[in-house]
Amino acid sequence: MVAAGSRVDPVFPYLQHQQIRSPIVQLTLTIDGKKYVVDVEVIEGEEVRMPASFPEPTSTIQSKPLAPQQPVPQPAFRQQSPADNLPDEKVCRSPIAGIVQRVNVQVGQKLQVNDLLVVLEAMKMETNITSHIDGTVKVIMITPGQAVKSGQALIEFE
Repeated sequence: MVAAGSRVDPVFPYLQHQQIRSPIVQLTLTIDGKKYVVDVEVIEGEEVRMPASFPEPTSTIQSKPLAPQQPVPQPAFRQQSPADNLPDEKVCRSPIAGIVQRVNVQVGQKLQVNDLLVVLEAMKMETNITSHIDGTVKVIMITPGQAVKSGQALIEFE
């Protein structure tokens, strides 16, 4: 019952009732030709302005079929590189895992024992990698910014 002289909202007359705190709006959605009826609760404090009637929908939602899933490739065993088979006298290997900061040699450069070859960074510390033999740089297998593993071949000597 509404008291005489009180104003009733023509759209939501039931909102005037003390027990209903938040209005429920019912929406009908059409997705892929199938109709869904959804009740949406208006959160307290939001103002709801509803027209007396809704116009016909101008579009519907069409979902696209999913593309067939490609099989996930299984990780292959690490293939050996030619440097893995070289004797340690012919290769400079990383003593730690880290990121290559600088490569201080070039292919063809002559080296002496303790010449600086590479600077690695691991745990915010720089580690200098030096030559353990006299020789010439044959192949540089790394680039600055590259992540390397402990024991990975960095430089091959002639």
